Amino acid sequence: MRILMIGGTRFVGKHIVEAALSAGHEVTIFHRGQTGADLFPEAVHIIGDRNGDLSGLASHGDTARPETSQWDATIDTCGYVPRHVHALADALGDRAGQYVFISSVSVYLTPVAGYNESSPVIELADPTIEHVTNETYGGLKVLCERAAHARYGEETLIVRPTFVVGPDDYSWRFPYWVARMARGGEVLAPRPVDDPAQVIDARDMAEWIVSMVEQRAGGVFHTVGPEESTTWQHMLQAVAATVAPEGTTITWVDADLLLGIEDVSIPLWMAGDPERFISAASPSAAIAAGLHLRPLADTIRDTLEWSRTQQQPQTPGLSPQREAEMLARWHARR
Repeated sequence: MRILMIGGTRFVGKHIVEAALSAGHEVTIFHRGQTGADLFPEAVHIIGDRNGDLSGLASHGDTARPETSQWDATIDTCGYVPRHVHALADALGDRAGQYVFISSVSVYLTPVAGYNESSPVIELADPTIEHVTNETYGGLKVLCERAAHARYGEETLIVRPTFVVGPDDYSWRFPYWVARMARGGEVLAPRPVDDPAQVIDARDMAEWIVSMVEQRAGGVFHTVGPEESTTWQHMLQAVAATVAPEGTTITWVDADLLLGIEDVSIPLWMAGDPERFISAASPSAAIAAGLHLRPLADTIRDTLEWSRTQQQPQTPGLSPQREAEMLARWHARR
């Protein structure tokens, strides 16, 4: 198959390209050239910018530009406003093949435990807005999904992941916890302990997307794990059990110790937010369609190995000094 990747040099896109190449497919990567230009020499690289310069995707006939003549599938990892979807469709015409759009479980209005793909979604009061914020992100993804169906039809594959984790996770949300547990000592973790928690290894999602494209299977799917519901406490305990040195302890502190403090950032923590059930989606449809979830311990170990090759950013997460200060406050309170 010939696959066009819109964004394919960072994290999710990078893993999809790796999965597609490993499966023997021809891949064209459309990206800005700012990162990863030296990755995947066996792929065709087209430099451009979906915010304005899509000229590299224009077809000039099979003879002049055979690499832009036709694709069997187009996988879009970085569409955030519906204009992105429409502009890409205009540039590709009938050459896109099946369209795959990476969306998010953030599209849902009031998620409840075990919600499925037909649950109510967010409706933006102003559908023309293009400013992406925490408040508009989910609603804009809804509009992108609708644009995708309007332009590419029922074969469109909409992928709604929860927090995506694993090697190459430059957001450093999950890697923060892996690296922190591996450092050992007394680890500060915020309550409530029973908040739901879901993650998806980017490699599992990538392999599943490629398999769905091979079948030309469309629909809307949650890519989340594990199969059975789990909690914030269980997830952090799993990280500790996998990588923490002997003697590591987890100290659970009340949320009010951390809320409202400007320089305190806790990755993946929902803080008891009413929207916490966003991490309690049902994965049954994707699993029935072949999604395979590797053991979380494998993801944790691989993330640690990757993180040790990176310079850890200052945020998100607590610096060792700030964590010690917050732990001291907690123990003084008690």
